[in-house]
Amino acid sequence: MACTPIPGSPRICSAMPTNLYGPGDNFDLEKSHVLPALMRKFHEARVSGAPTVTVWGTGTPRREFLHTDDLAAACLHLLEHYDGPSPINVGVGEDVPIADLASLVADTVGFTGDIVYDTSRPDGTPRKLLDVSRLQSLGWKPTIGLAEGLASTYRWFLEQPERHPTGA
Repeated sequence: MACTPIPGSPRICSAMPTNLYGPGDNFDLEKSHVLPALMRKFHEARVSGAPTVTVWGTGTPRREFLHTDDLAAACLHLLEHYDGPSPINVGVGEDVPIADLASLVADTVGFTGDIVYDTSRPDGTPRKLLDVSRLQSLGWKPTIGLAEGLASTYRWFLEQPERHPTGA
């Protein structure tokens, strides 16, 4: 993130976040990112009683996920503690295999069926992980773990009936 003073204006920072998730996310199966799409797929499978959920690829690619509340906290921290011209990555500094993510989402929504990996579909980039050492050196670390963040996001999702027309 770059916090650049502009005379007569507040400082401006350029944050480069990793994959974000949280309340307000887009759960559209055609237009959303991997985490909200998985959440909706597993939710719909649980509600309908489907025995399986199909996930694209092998499940081996790794992704990093940051809760939107942690991004907000990181941005505030940077405004107070960073005064440089370069962008700073904002993330957790850890990634998770998609297979582990799928299992965690299934547990979060209460889906007890099987997860099937469609290896005829693409995996995408093998790994997406940001170097967050500069942000950590400024004293910031995320406070919302993935399991906790998924649970709060799912609670929010359930409170939005227009996001899941299949019901709770």
